[in-house]
Amino acid sequence: ARASYDAAAEALGGPAESLARADGNRFPETIYVDLRRAGWLGTPVIEGWLNTPNGRVKLFGIDPVTARTGTAAADAAIDSAEGFFSESGLVLASPSTAERLDGSLIPVETVDGLAPGIAFADIGIAQRLLDAPGQIDRIILQDTQPLRQSPLTDVAPSLELRVPDTGGDLGRLTDSFHLNLTAFGLLSFAVGLFIVHGAIGLAFEQRRPTFRTLRALGVPARTLALILAGELFLFAVIAGLIGIVLGYMIAAALLPNVAATLRGLYGASIDGALTIRPEWWLAGLGIAVLGTAVASIESIAKVARLPVLAPARPRAWALASDQTLLIQFGAAIFLAVIAALAGLFGSGLVAGFTMLGCLLLAAALLLPPVLSVILRLAQRTANTARAEWFWADTRQQLPGLNLALMALLLALAANIGVGTMVSSFRLTFTGWLDQRLASELYVTAESEEQSLALQEWLVPRTDAILPIWNVETEIFGRPGEIYGIIDHQTYRDNWPLLDDIPNVWNTVAEGGAALINEQMARAMGLAAGDEIALPGVGSVTVGGVYSDYGNPAAQVIVSNDRLLEAFPDVERLRFGLRIPPEQTEDLSNALIQEFGLSPGSVIDQASIKAFSLEVFERTFAVTAALNVLTLAVAGFAILTSLLTLAGMRLPQLAPVWALGLTRKDLAKTELTRALFLAFLTFCFAIPVGLVLAWVLLAVINVEAFGWRLPMFLFPRDWLILGMLALIAAGLASLWPALRLTRMAPSDLLKVFAHER
Repeated sequence: ARASYDAAAEALGGPAESLARADGNRFPETIYVDLRRAGWLGTPVIEGWLNTPNGRVKLFGIDPVTARTGTAAADAAIDSAEGFFSESGLVLASPSTAERLDGSLIPVETVDGLAPGIAFADIGIAQRLLDAPGQIDRIILQDTQPLRQSPLTDVAPSLELRVPDTGGDLGRLTDSFHLNLTAFGLLSFAVGLFIVHGAIGLAFEQRRPTFRTLRALGVPARTLALILAGELFLFAVIAGLIGIVLGYMIAAALLPNVAATLRGLYGASIDGALTIRPEWWLAGLGIAVLGTAVASIESIAKVARLPVLAPARPRAWALASDQTLLIQFGAAIFLAVIAALAGLFGSGLVAGFTMLGCLLLAAALLLPPVLSVILRLAQRTANTARAEWFWADTRQQLPGLNLALMALLLALAANIGVGTMVSSFRLTFTGWLDQRLASELYVTAESEEQSLALQEWLVPRTDAILPIWNVETEIFGRPGEIYGIIDHQTYRDNWPLLDDIPNVWNTVAEGGAALINEQMARAMGLAAGDEIALPGVGSVTVGGVYSDYGNPAAQVIVSNDRLLEAFPDVERLRFGLRIPPEQTEDLSNALIQEFGLSPGSVIDQASIKAFSLEVFERTFAVTAALNVLTLAVAGFAILTSLLTLAGMRLPQLAPVWALGLTRKDLAKTELTRALFLAFLTFCFAIPVGLVLAWVLLAVINVEAFGWRLPMFLFPRDWLILGMLALIAAGLASLWPALRLTRMAPSDLLKVFAHER
């Protein structure tokens, strides 16, 4: 995706100063000729959308001769000069975009390296295809200009100089998406660190007798530590290579949804095929090796300091000391304080994710002390020897399972938090669609003449014809849209406002006020009653603020009369029709037959809602996949911990077996213990997940997108997740329990022959 952004940003040679009209409208190319004669060096550009049977493609008309040096499109045009400058013309596009164009309008040539979703043609050909003869959108200036040139105000007073936005609009719009993916990647990495750290620690404790024997035979501690480090490095490389292959497969499966998300929510096009880059493979291996090193450094350091005659005591015998639990508790409080400070005094996405990360780590560190206190209290309620042994043995086993339970907590909390966010978004978005898409039918004419004929024909057949006319322009230096509306009850009934002035709809209809979307209000610090200056429109009062989910750009609504006064050339092709719902299909068919409109130009309300919800679901497909992966990995962590502890716990289980408990009873006890700890972890994960959801909705979402969503609770989803957590814990503990039931009595009796 990022490679596609870079290609799009460099489509016309990267950021540069340009000349364009303040209202964003096109201007005659004769102005460009006058500027060239006056000493202004630049290249003309026209851009617009081509509608094809396979979707829209953005067409750029360029002049390769005067284009800035290093422009990929211009270089490709020079290489294909014979066809590019021919009378019939030639369109240059990336392979995926060329498939969409399919040569239906003009011959197409594929060029590797061009940005997806964008096509290039000679400016004369593009003017013809966009039905804009002799018109251009802007002039991109060369980096170096003559020392002497006539002032812009003398040559082209209708144009203004625009300074490039080095940050890039696409970069701003998509940073939040990538930051969310990065955050989930870091969460998965943290879960993996917990798992690997716990697994290495348990494995080293299990092999302590081997280490003791090697040390007694004369192997230096440093040599032993280096051998173990090499062993872990080999495992990390092998696992990293497998992970890269699996990651490629997951990416290939998710790419269509990611592409749909970026195209639908952000307006950014990316290629439909994955590109394998060596640096990404190396980065994946580096992450695997680095993570293993971080997770194993403590255990290797212990081996390096291992005395020659160290006793081979299993780790399962070591109870977590009160001092260790106090240290964890103190660290959790410290991280919680940092999270609170980041939330109160920080700003931006970095502060939001700092808050999020500190909260999750604090919760993970707080889990062992909380579980220890609960088990201690439960032990006091025991009234039989067997019950007391169960609680005491569970406390004794807790240190070996702490890291796996922390991983499970993080996975469950992420599922609850993200699930709450997505479900709240879905509920709000569905209700918002019902309100915003109030018209029963939406029609797009093919020309101004057809539009007038349509309106005349529709007047006696509809309850109301609502124009949907807009212009794209810059609002406070950012891309934006200005819409016009007529005075109709539909808007009063179906447009909920977050903030408004008294009698707002009458004031807007009279032209004295404008409505702005929440994104613009938050970004500019505006509220109802403030005065703003809009390009072309002039000074207006902010009459109200409305929610506008899924739109990253600033949006303004004024009266239709004021829009036409400011932009008399606005396209007047789209309408919303208010009719009885049962007449939708008949009127749609009549429009297609009477005026020859394509089915795509006559869309009913239900189709738009279905499409919008489909885009919504695809948007969060990546998040859902990461949730499933983290939960599965956490369940696997419990399995590996229990399997490792199973062999180490024989010295504790053999005496209980000898006292009369059957192997089946012991297996049931082990299964019950795992389910109980998983249940406690799930209960602790609910408040953590809800706090996570609040941060995502009230902090991260506002910083990333500019709107705030209401938070709803979904207890039914928690119950389903709780059942999945118990199933995962049950399956993880089932294997060790079955092994225990099938263990030969002689293996249990051997325990008593050992020194332990």
